[in-house]
Amino acid sequence: MSLFRRSPQKAVISTATRRTAKDLRVGEAGTICCLEDPEMALKLLEMGCVPGVQVRLSGRAPLGDPLMLVLGDQEYTLSVRASEAATILLKE
Repeated sequence: MSLFRRSPQKAVISTATRRTAKDLRVGEAGTICCLEDPEMALKLLEMGCVPGVQVRLSGRAPLGDPLMLVLGDQEYTLSVRASEAATILLKE
């Protein structure tokens, strides 16, 4: 399993069906596949956004930014910017 998506040409996930944590609706869940931005990845990994962990969108701020994500079974709540959530790729 790869942590980062290498390049658009070799991507397993096509850009048309690519789904990110930003695309989730309130109450909807997904499983983290990989992290798109290597620079942001270390920060997200330290906060618990590890591939294979389930993430659920529990709320959005009134203007859509930031997003409140619930990670894993421990109900760990994390607030991230929409731009950061867009780098968290989800499995289909």
